[in-house]
Amino acid sequence: MSESYPIIEDALKYIEENFKSQPSLEEIAVHLNISPFHLQRTFKEWVGISPKRFLQFLTVDHARQLLKESRSVLDATFESGLSSPGRMHDLFVSMDAVTPGEYKSLGSGLHIAYGIYDSPFGKCVIAATQRGMCFMGFYSGSTTNDFLNDMTGRFPNAQFEHDNSRTDLYYNAIFVEEEPKTKIKLFVRGTNFQVKVWEALLRIPQGMVCSYQDIAAMIKNPKASRAVGGAVGSNPISYLIPCHRVIQNMGIFGNYHWGSARKKAMLVWEAEKTQHVAIGV
Repeated sequence: MSESYPIIEDALKYIEENFKSQPSLEEIAVHLNISPFHLQRTFKEWVGISPKRFLQFLTVDHARQLLKESRSVLDATFESGLSSPGRMHDLFVSMDAVTPGEYKSLGSGLHIAYGIYDSPFGKCVIAATQRGMCFMGFYSGSTTNDFLNDMTGRFPNAQFEHDNSRTDLYYNAIFVEEEPKTKIKLFVRGTNFQVKVWEALLRIPQGMVCSYQDIAAMIKNPKASRAVGGAVGSNPISYLIPCHRVIQNMGIFGNYHWGSARKKAMLVWEAEKTQHVAIGV
């Protein structure tokens, strides 16, 4: 799957740039310099759907319908008195934030191990302290400099060491094990507001989406949708804290720190795996 992702990402970028013309399988294949058969097979192997169905998912009408269906599930769950619609996710992930003093110290005294892995969404890096996982991000291409700068910039005074043996358990729980055996502890550096937003993101079930306004309402600060957008963009643990599940209220998928194509790939992947919604025929 990790070997297939670069083709998926390149195809998505081409679709984004030529969306109005609704490119055919043959047109996408020509752009990628591969055969239509190879492109079709790659999509099927990666997520189980065709490029045509992928393209249908990316329409504004579908995104609006997905928002509507997600809201009905979220509203019904909250009204029933449950803490969240993602109770199993609550049991799987816990979050611990730095103290005010630790926030100011910028990671001074912290020893952080990181590992680089293949994932269904390309190369990813996972970083962790003894208190939990503190970073996860994705990148494309062969260079890791910008990627590692993003990681170290969040804890500029910490010591970093490349040691996959200390991060394997997180990678396995997220991408390998069907039923994770270990609860994942997150250790995040952020303001009180940011942490509150990140906790709200954890409550969006896989296969569903919310708008920035929805998140603002969830944290009981309905006028803070713009600030919510800033906090979502600052999320230090991508995918696991699912900021990719936040889209614009008008049904536009919007930008993503690790690339808009990757965001759409994650959403289609989750929708197909969880089958909360029909992507098309």
